[in-house]
Amino acid sequence: MIFGIVMIRSAVADNASLADTAQRQAMFAAIGLVILLLATVIDYHVWRGLSRILFLGIILLLLYVELVGAKTFGATRWIRVGSFTIQPSEVAKVTLILILADDIARNEDRLRSWSGILRTLIIAAIPALVILREPDLSTAILVMVLWAAMAFAAGMPPKYILMIGAAGVMVPLLALSFNLMADYQKHRLALFLFPESDPGAAYNIQQSLIAIGSGGVLGQGYGLSTQVQLRFLKVRQTDFIFSVLSSEFGIVGDVIFFCVLAFVVYRCLQAARNARDTYGALIGYGVATLIFYQAAFNIGMNLNLLPVAGIPLPFISSGGSSLWAVLLGIGLVESTVLYRKEMEF
Repeated sequence: MIFGIVMIRSAVADNASLADTAQRQAMFAAIGLVILLLATVIDYHVWRGLSRILFLGIILLLLYVELVGAKTFGATRWIRVGSFTIQPSEVAKVTLILILADDIARNEDRLRSWSGILRTLIIAAIPALVILREPDLSTAILVMVLWAAMAFAAGMPPKYILMIGAAGVMVPLLALSFNLMADYQKHRLALFLFPESDPGAAYNIQQSLIAIGSGGVLGQGYGLSTQVQLRFLKVRQTDFIFSVLSSEFGIVGDVIFFCVLAFVVYRCLQAARNARDTYGALIGYGVATLIFYQAAFNIGMNLNLLPVAGIPLPFISSGGSSLWAVLLGIGLVESTVLYRKEMEF
């Protein structure tokens, strides 16, 4: 988080309108640490008894966003609380991990039949469809990826995942065929497939690739990236902060960052393997999947390997909601470790 704040400070590049971004992120980090500690000290089994209430609460909150949320870049994903905007779908990701972990753990023996699989699939699909209406296709896909990873960890045969995954691939294709995608989503997809069709709109992807390439092996140095400091790269404190990292610290900095992030994911997986019950294990697997997926997708879109979407880089991108969600997930994993040790004692 400290490294993220430092990178945001550099990414601002003396832009007056973004002058307080790093300070706000530091405040978000402080609040996030409180959230992490609270999630750690509360026995994770407490959330299991609240699964139905959490599920209903998430659906109502997401529907509330649709009704009164602030619209930005063609999507209604945020609600305003005082001087801040909060993205409920970020909190929904972690809450759904708890809900799915409870349902899958209760029906673990049924995951080898379609009846048991469809039950858990519906629980994930309902909030995914609500999120899709915002519209937020990338987060809706993430919800389904979380479901698939947790169901697979609980013993669902791979053939079912492949069959459902193949059907899932058809969803965006059908949405495109029947004109159900928002205009900005279709534009992003077209730019990804045919960047030459609109060179002006593809500007930031080109600048992202230039910034990453300019870093070379050791980078240009902190606060010295020409693409960043001359503000050629846009949205650099959020979606494209990986490009800032690459241009300033080069391949060496990228590799160190990958190793640290991989270590966090590994520790979540290790906590899952050592959990005292299936519910705790699935929390660990779910949080590991969440962090890995978001990091992989964000880096992929910075490298133009994936379409641009509002997926933040965990711990690094500017934004309170995304940071709090990841720290809440880490706190829940810590809780599975803490209370496992107490039971052993």
